[in-house]
Amino acid sequence: MKHLLGIENLNKDQIMNILETAVSFAEINQRQIKKVPTLKGKTIINFFAEPSTRTRTSFEVAEKRLSADTYNIAVSGSAIQKGETLADTALNLQAMGPDAMVIRHSVSGTPQLLTEIMDCSIINAGDGFHEHPTQALLDAYTIWQKKGGFEGLKVALLGDIYHSRVARSNIYLLNKMGAHVSISGPGTMLPKEVEKMGVTVEKLPKYAVQDADIVMMLRVQNERASNLLYPDVREYSRYFMLTPELLKLAKKDALVMHPGPANRGVEIDDVVMDGEQSVILEQVSNGVNVRMAVLYLLLGGADK
Repeated sequence: MKHLLGIENLNKDQIMNILETAVSFAEINQRQIKKVPTLKGKTIINFFAEPSTRTRTSFEVAEKRLSADTYNIAVSGSAIQKGETLADTALNLQAMGPDAMVIRHSVSGTPQLLTEIMDCSIINAGDGFHEHPTQALLDAYTIWQKKGGFEGLKVALLGDIYHSRVARSNIYLLNKMGAHVSISGPGTMLPKEVEKMGVTVEKLPKYAVQDADIVMMLRVQNERASNLLYPDVREYSRYFMLTPELLKLAKKDALVMHPGPANRGVEIDDVVMDGEQSVILEQVSNGVNVRMAVLYLLLGGADK
């Protein structure tokens, strides 16, 4: 692969190759000195046109641990604020000879557009309502490490499905790997004909969570969704928040996951988020391993 634009176009073998490659980087991240010369001399631009903490920082940590030269750009302070188009910005950055660009943008399809403008590798760090492939890959890595595989697992995906690029990428990936996905959320937050994606839709969360191996919560994305899509926060949390009582319906060893940032007391209860079944912080740690693997595979790094 030259680019990572989404999960939809990856096959099972490609996904497993990324996960298996991430294992060796997990070992590096446990060392006292967490740095290898794998991408020494490579230049990577991180262009985040939307706010981000985990993804942006995780990519930067991964790049620096691989010894790449990294540069961060935000729309604020860039020439885009002066009226320059994204295409012209990309052409100017391309003229500086980067090896890869990590892009997050509010418009779906932006990473694909950049592949037609730029010669370097493009990595999608989230585009509009479309996909967030590295989030799905780090989620998959976490599940794989904890459960040993995917075949036959039941994954409950709860919350704002419509506005979630994380949900789309995870649904694509989990279906490819043999898991079964059940989703639940307010009717106004479910895509039309979502069943065509190969998921089971449950009106009530308790049916989605019943006997689940994984319970994956999603944030209400108020920056994308009008709060008119649900009556109020109290009403939303009453029906769709993951509480200890709701979690009891899942298997005893079920994992609790969340891509972050989490709205405590809205989609997830404090007791659950901080509980023994939560692997939320492990997801963050695994994000560095997976992003190191993606960079290594795309940029053809030297031996680790």
